[in-house]
Amino acid sequence: MAKTSKPVGIRPRYSFARTNDVLQIPDLIKVQKDSYERFLQRYVEPAKRADTGLHGIFNGIFPVADFNKTATLEYVGYVLDPPKYDVEECRQRGITYAAPMKVLVRLVMWDVDEATAVREIRDAKEQEVYFGEIPLMTEQGTFIINGAERVVVSQLHRSPGVFFENDKGRTHASGKLLYSSRIIPNRGSWVDFEFDHKDILWARIDRRRKIHATVLLKALGYSTQDILTRFYDVETIKIDADGKFRRAVDVKLLEGQRLPFDVTDPQNPENILVKKGEKLGKLRLRKITDAGIESLPMSRDELVGQYLADDLIDYETGEIVFECNHKITEKTLDAILEQGTFDEFQILHIQEPGMGTFLRDTLEADKVDTPLEAAVEIYRRQRPGDPTSPEQARSYFNSLFFASSRYDLSPVGRLKMNFKFDQNIPLDQTTLLKEDFFSVVDYLLKLRANIEGARVDDIDQLSNRRVRAVGELMENQFRIGMVRMERAIKEKMTMSPDLATMMPSDLVNAKPVSAVLKEYFGASQLSQFMDQTNPLSEITNKRRLSALGPGGLTRDRAGFEVRDVHATHYGRVCPIETPEGPNIGLISSLSTYARVNDFGFIETPYLRVVDKRITDEIVYLTAMQEENEIIAQSGIPVDSKGVIQAELVQARKNEEYYFVTPEEITFCDVSPAQLVSVAAALVPFLEHDDANRALMGANMMRQGVPLVRAEAPLVGTGLEWVVARDSRVLIYAENPGVVE
Repeated sequence: MAKTSKPVGIRPRYSFARTNDVLQIPDLIKVQKDSYERFLQRYVEPAKRADTGLHGIFNGIFPVADFNKTATLEYVGYVLDPPKYDVEECRQRGITYAAPMKVLVRLVMWDVDEATAVREIRDAKEQEVYFGEIPLMTEQGTFIINGAERVVVSQLHRSPGVFFENDKGRTHASGKLLYSSRIIPNRGSWVDFEFDHKDILWARIDRRRKIHATVLLKALGYSTQDILTRFYDVETIKIDADGKFRRAVDVKLLEGQRLPFDVTDPQNPENILVKKGEKLGKLRLRKITDAGIESLPMSRDELVGQYLADDLIDYETGEIVFECNHKITEKTLDAILEQGTFDEFQILHIQEPGMGTFLRDTLEADKVDTPLEAAVEIYRRQRPGDPTSPEQARSYFNSLFFASSRYDLSPVGRLKMNFKFDQNIPLDQTTLLKEDFFSVVDYLLKLRANIEGARVDDIDQLSNRRVRAVGELMENQFRIGMVRMERAIKEKMTMSPDLATMMPSDLVNAKPVSAVLKEYFGASQLSQFMDQTNPLSEITNKRRLSALGPGGLTRDRAGFEVRDVHATHYGRVCPIETPEGPNIGLISSLSTYARVNDFGFIETPYLRVVDKRITDEIVYLTAMQEENEIIAQSGIPVDSKGVIQAELVQARKNEEYYFVTPEEITFCDVSPAQLVSVAAALVPFLEHDDANRALMGANMMRQGVPLVRAEAPLVGTGLEWVVARDSRVLIYAENPGVVE
């Protein structure tokens, strides 16, 4: 039965909806406005500004010191003055709608004691410096640049973090899967780890010539023994007075093994605790430990082929008899017994199936011995032909990954690494830690050894792609301009003979920053003239996601997988609205209820389901958080209390659909329109359309020219008023009231 809703003009509206709207559609241009406000922080007091956007860039670049460290230019704060002309006047005059920015900077002069290198402040001068004009966003979420209305389209790109993949057997003729991993920062050098067909692990920095992965680990300050004991268990072998070998009873190492002899009770030799060839489980191992057995015999045959976990040193002469990682042979065992000074030694416990000998084999192939040699080797690969000293090589290696000025993993990258390796490292730790390299290598070894729980990443999944909205794109451009300006300030400070008499305004020239911003708005692929055909085309333009642009894909390189609809697009990216032609799948639209969180990941709302009952609690989930949840559609039959009535419900979990009982369901969609974008949601009876025709319908609706005299549609979907509201083409009262 149709429900009558409030009339529009003189025409009553009948709603045939089967489900009630539990959540109002959010402001459709919120993505643009919130992102730019986070960048400018225009309405936040200078002292309370967060360390992001403009404020974050200034804090990162300043203080700027001259090369002699006798003067520093420090940042205090910035102020945005009101724009000279309003939006309409800027349109008419053909100028940019922008706010003049003034930055308060302090020039500090230092007296340096040559003997102790201690610095004391000699003089400090503060001055407000004009820093050019920053384009402002209009109430409609657009920019007025030279009188023309422009929109900066959000970019969907691969998020920073760590990724694991295999070559699908394409590289080697045998079809063997070769696994690799890549650490991608927001800014800085990329690191790749990859296996070759001989199962040797290699590393590359910035896609240069490869080096053994263990060289990189040694450059972090670790020895061969440190690396081996980090990845393998160590077993202690004792030598009896009669030259027999015995292994210590270690429950963790012995579990799952089979012994080639009977284990008898020392108190009662006739009592066999474990028979020869029986698998050692927890129960049998407990029998051994309860009997007070501390070591078990180990034959020479079992020892041959094992590897030493430590250097064997003759303490009388100080000579290394056998090095760590040496493969044990019959001659090795004879030499150990002949020496007569050893009562025990340690071997690596390499279990099959397990981590395998991949890392040990790599260490054997790697001829570098010390951390300093490793740093020199990396320097030579990165800068072939450059002369180097060990100190210079060490300093260069540290600056690659551990200096915040050159390397920025970003909070997003740290979040992804924490999630992948189940860690809890603070998100403000945006340079790499030594432990990160070990975590990546450890996971890669588990992948190669097919250990349960390790799996390759799907790079098209939305948990591995994030949105760079207008604020972040502007931040990146502003940083480029600031780095150029920093170089100019340093040169001026060093070259100037009368620095003591200079004012901050003499040093700061904001032209590089203004030029970068001007070029970006005028020439960038993501800065577009706003599509002003009708209100819907305006909103779609602002909610568009592009995989193209700087740092993104190109049309020629993008394959089928990147363009295809992915299961994680559900409720986040519209599967229908995309251009036909070469850009298909590369340009898409945000779904109706989707929003972008602080990390740039797209979230979609769900209603929580507890014990068959759909609650009123709304939870926003990213693709990463959605893993392993069982999610039902919004139209399922419920009673007046929200309890699900069906015996079996179709629900989705981890990209697959299943029939499940209501008790298993954890979340439920908020609306059937959640799946598609605003343009597709305006197509009546969309579910009866063929997907290809729906795509054309949604695209053509944006091309409809508005009538001189507007006319209400006979059949609508109920979203028409939302488009009118959020496109800002109507005068809309923020608060209810009476006009008298």
